[in-house]
Amino acid sequence: MLSLSLEGVVVRFPDLAEPALDLPGLEVAAGSSVAVTGPSGAGKSTFINVVTGLERPSAGRVLWSGEDIARLSEAARDRWRARNVGLVMQDFHLFPGLSAIENVLLPARFRHIRLPAGLRDRAVALLVEVGIDAGARGIETFSRGEMQRVAIARALLLQPGVIVADEPTASLDGQSGAAVCALLTRLARAAGATLIVVTHDPALYGRLDRRIALAGGRRADALHAEAS
Repeated sequence: MLSLSLEGVVVRFPDLAEPALDLPGLEVAAGSSVAVTGPSGAGKSTFINVVTGLERPSAGRVLWSGEDIARLSEAARDRWRARNVGLVMQDFHLFPGLSAIENVLLPARFRHIRLPAGLRDRAVALLVEVGIDAGARGIETFSRGEMQRVAIARALLLQPGVIVADEPTASLDGQSGAAVCALLTRLARAAGATLIVVTHDPALYGRLDRRIALAGGRRADALHAEAS
């Protein structure tokens, strides 16, 4: 489990007069689940980029269980993210021509010359857990709901301390979206991972411990918990 603490985080871009993100303080408890909401341009993507180390803030500290990833080099942030973060994206980022299990194993193949013992078995077990057949058919034959289930299994493969999902239900129909909501929150809780979800979906953020609303790069409110 990893806890998150933001201290005086400011992100500025040269073409913007106001900060894209301005968060004096924010605490996310280890193992909790948080929804990040807000209109287009509110700073949601910048927030995700900062907390996952994709972007270094102009000022402030981004502490994951006491480690300030804002002080790390880009290469060190990449290594930290590979070790600690599982990503679930709106557009899945799956590779056509590969089977479900090969898509799940792909992050591990990037990190290891040979797969560690037991990792393929874990991938199969995760696919069973999310209701997907681990057979050989190509991922391009799957429905969008099935693709998102594969993406969730892939995010969990290396047992990350943090799962970050960016609009995971936005491209799904209502029934598939509801199933993905339930699956994502259940598996994150079972894994003890801290879950951060950018979403406009009330069915999803209603399942999470807490909601943080952004507007103009600043904290607008927080629901389901006391404001940090």
